[in-house]
Amino acid sequence: MIAEADKRLMAAAPADFEAARIPLGRLGLPETGEIHVWYLDLGLLARSLQSALDGHDDGTGSTKFTSGQLRFARRFFLRLLLGAYLGLPGKSVRINRSDRGKPVLDATSHPEELHFSMAKSGDRLLLGFSTTHHLGVDLEPANRRAHNPLGVARRYFSTREAEALSSMSGAELDAAFLRTWACKEAVVKASGEGIANQLCRFTIETNPEIQPMVLEFDGRDESPWFLALLHPEEAFIGAIAVPDRRQNIRAFRLLPAGSVT
Repeated sequence: MIAEADKRLMAAAPADFEAARIPLGRLGLPETGEIHVWYLDLGLLARSLQSALDGHDDGTGSTKFTSGQLRFARRFFLRLLLGAYLGLPGKSVRINRSDRGKPVLDATSHPEELHFSMAKSGDRLLLGFSTTHHLGVDLEPANRRAHNPLGVARRYFSTREAEALSSMSGAELDAAFLRTWACKEAVVKASGEGIANQLCRFTIETNPEIQPMVLEFDGRDESPWFLALLHPEEAFIGAIAVPDRRQNIRAFRLLPAGSVT
């Protein structure tokens, strides 16, 4: 279990992710004030499946996906986890889209209230689940560098964020910009409004030495938002946002059957 809100300065590290192996049994739904986060290495899971089908591992340690195969794998594992929470086969899960395109459970088929959010980066996948609130997650390569971070900030971020980032340079600027971007993406997803013209409506704490938080939203200084950073592995940074400060996170890593963490 990751620390409560007053200890959010510490990001979730790989060791904080509990191992859960395929096949999954029935999963307990997140409790009130609890978020479940799942991290998946689709390449690892695919290699395990291929090994089981072929009876051997080719030893290359890598699996190359086409874009279509990646889309299929993401949808498959999303449905697998949703089904495990709902007590259904993944193929029986019905997903619709909101008016703004956000994937949601079909309420006519699934009366349970279960909100989810998905973020992808290559063959890595981050999924968040809550029974009480809409939420948003984002996943970014830790070495990602914007071509012109200050230009992006001045055009799309809030004035307060752009000014704060303007005082930085080099590696400090890169790290602060990436963290701010990931948090803002997560907040926008949780709001369900879509990214267009939304990034400037709120301000994120840009200082990497201070816990992530929403400093203001639409001019209101008092923000109810919960923000947390995740580091499921060294090469990736994740963010999760929920419009309620009173949240705990329980993080899982989905692994093939019989694998070693």
